[in-house]
Amino acid sequence: MSTRTKSRAYSLGTSLGILALAGALAFSNTALAQTAAVRPPTNGPASVADLAAGLLDAVVNISTSQKVKNDDDAPTPQVPEGSPYQPYFDEFFKGQGGQGNRQRTVDSLGSGFVIDPTGYIVTNNHVIEGADDIEIIFANGSKLKAKLVGKDTKTDLAVLKVEPKAPLKAVAFGDSRKMRIGDWVMAIGNPFGLGGSVSVGIISARGRNINAGPYDNFIQTDAAINRGNSGGPLFNMAGEVIGINTAIISPSGGSIGIGFSVPTELAVNVVLQLKDFGETRRGWLGVRIQPVNDDIAESLKMGTARGALVSGIIEGGPIAHGEIKAGDVIVKFDGRDVTEVRDLQRAVAESPVGKAVDVVVVRDGKEQTVKVTLGRLEDGSEVASAPAATTDDETQKPDKPEAAPLPATDVVLGMKLATLNEETRKRYGIADDVDGVVITEVSPNSAAAERRIEPGDVIVEVGQEAMDTPDDVAQRVEELKSNGRRNALLMLSSKTGELRFVTVRVE
Repeated sequence: MSTRTKSRAYSLGTSLGILALAGALAFSNTALAQTAAVRPPTNGPASVADLAAGLLDAVVNISTSQKVKNDDDAPTPQVPEGSPYQPYFDEFFKGQGGQGNRQRTVDSLGSGFVIDPTGYIVTNNHVIEGADDIEIIFANGSKLKAKLVGKDTKTDLAVLKVEPKAPLKAVAFGDSRKMRIGDWVMAIGNPFGLGGSVSVGIISARGRNINAGPYDNFIQTDAAINRGNSGGPLFNMAGEVIGINTAIISPSGGSIGIGFSVPTELAVNVVLQLKDFGETRRGWLGVRIQPVNDDIAESLKMGTARGALVSGIIEGGPIAHGEIKAGDVIVKFDGRDVTEVRDLQRAVAESPVGKAVDVVVVRDGKEQTVKVTLGRLEDGSEVASAPAATTDDETQKPDKPEAAPLPATDVVLGMKLATLNEETRKRYGIADDVDGVVITEVSPNSAAAERRIEPGDVIVEVGQEAMDTPDDVAQRVEELKSNGRRNALLMLSSKTGELRFVTVRVE
């Protein structure tokens, strides 16, 4: 067969194939049309074009610059005197800081959105943190300089202000509490510096804790969020802001469908306080708290592990008359259930300063309601979280005393105990206002060692009863054993008086 014949045969076969395909497609389209006539409508939006068109103008690009000292100590290149390139070298290498103290400018981009036509803009604190210059770039390309009104590092939010010549397009906050897993959402921002990018997804989860701060309660979404989206809004299908896009999980820096937004139920109060006062004004309960695990719940005769265990009262705080005591478990605050520590932290922080609230505590196995007037949490104040088990500092560790010469020692639960007197206080550096029984030695393989109990710790209470002598500890532990308890709840004090609760197996 000639080359031309082969070509014709190929063409013919192709033509026949096309005719057959056309017939199949015609049949397929007819079948699809018939199927579509009976298919129920989907819940997902057919298009978000109209919604996006009304919101794009309210979303802005935030450009920041920061001057940082150049740590490069390499010598400045030298050029011959009179060289035509000398001015360029002087400008580049010496700059404003002079030789040996050169500065360079670092630029970054983020997103934000207008919440007030007069020029108030919300973004993330990490977008503008440390910036010397903040510039807002609007959807139409116009630019305005912005000043920082206020910021909150605990929720990573910031409010900026520009001075527009005409009212700006603004968007409103919605109620994130009404959003459900599976609801459609839309993110608008400036990923990688590309302005006005729209992505759509659903709410994948709620109440996420990513260890970003004490009030973590993130919305998780699979709407594409990338670098540069930080500070941008997450909208519901009514065009209301229900979240501020803040973080992503990604090994590459690009979206893999796991993004996080600060919900408006947390953000709105913070934003309004920053806008009105330039700072946050959070409520403060003045207690140290720690989680309630199954062992602690069993020791406190609670049916389930819930609430926040009060491990100490902060001196000078709102608890001035013993309304709440160490060992209480807070299970409800101002009508809101407290399931875990974060629930209490958020509820207190969102409450107005000076408000009198009802607090439900479990004390001696029974629920009681007490009333507390909240103080104000100042910046840098403790956020009511008890630290993990403490250890002696490095200067103390090499000088741990031997147990042999100590008087009146007993061994309970793998711990060698001694009466707390002048000698033992001096030996371990224990403060005068700490009372209880001092631990002088801990067996390496004991249940106490598993809980990181160390010599120098002081047993203040066992099973919510105060301890004065080693015999008191031994008798109380035996009582708990005879009552069928598997664990003993110990209130321990550090040498400086910081309290914590641990459970130790008595079996």
